[in-house]
Amino acid sequence: MKAIVCPQYGPLSNLEYRDLPDPHPGPGEIVLRAHAIGLNYPDGLLVQGLYQMKPETPFVPGMEAAGIVEAVGDAVTHLKPGDRAVVMLDNGGYAEKVLAPANRTFPIPDSMDFADACALMCAWGTSHHALKQRANLQPGETLLVLGAAGSTGLAAICIGKAMGARVIAVASSADKREACVEAGADIALPYEGLRDALKNHAPGGVDVAFDPVGGAAFDVAARAMARHGRLLVIGFASGEIPKLPVNLVLLKEYALVGVFWGAFVAKEPATYAANNRELFAWHAQGRIRTRIDEIQPLSKAAAALQRILDRGAIGKTILTP
Repeated sequence: MKAIVCPQYGPLSNLEYRDLPDPHPGPGEIVLRAHAIGLNYPDGLLVQGLYQMKPETPFVPGMEAAGIVEAVGDAVTHLKPGDRAVVMLDNGGYAEKVLAPANRTFPIPDSMDFADACALMCAWGTSHHALKQRANLQPGETLLVLGAAGSTGLAAICIGKAMGARVIAVASSADKREACVEAGADIALPYEGLRDALKNHAPGGVDVAFDPVGGAAFDVAARAMARHGRLLVIGFASGEIPKLPVNLVLLKEYALVGVFWGAFVAKEPATYAANNRELFAWHAQGRIRTRIDEIQPLSKAAAALQRILDRGAIGKTILTP
């Protein structure tokens, strides 16, 4: 099979498109023939050695793939060859055939596109967990979404609206802000002048702030929180890990809440599976819809990842074998 291999940590140009032996499932595993492979911002950090996890090299990156089950190992009862499914992985997704744990493989309905299934895994899974379990977002609350035109940001907008929130999106360009409004945001603001804009649009403060950006944007959010608000730390796409003047937390009585989706998946598998079922149900009901930014061949993984790191993508990027 063909796969993308990270031979050693370094620039994305190090990634190699090459042949690997076909995988075979062991007990509790399946092999999926991929039809769609999802790219995520952390993938680009991982191959550069900049992410929390550092698998032994060489390795195949990629956390999600959707396609047709080709083979199942012993003790796998909820799947069979020929089933449509999506898998969630630590890595190994950038390949024509993917070996995955059966307990992280989910059947998908015929009505769901393979690309949509990929989108609902990491990015949407992160945003859903952040807003549901970590923020306990309530109907009628105001949700501020930074980095709102990325995959997790657009997901946060849609999920926030599905949960009954008023959503203020923040994005860097007019076309990105337009995409935020199309996704359901009530208001879309630029980063320039954001502090004053939030005083006008959320004079009582924001109840939940969703921040995958860090840097100066985090500082603005930290000062815009309402009493009993929840400031969610998702990531640091700006490249700057901010510092928080903790007197703000004291004076405004709000909570700083970390969101590490990988740990959630590993430590709370039953809740994770329930979240997936809810997202799939919302998708079937038309309450949420993904945005696929572009579809590229597997061989173009490095260039597609670079575009994500450069914050050029609006929504989800998909590879096809």
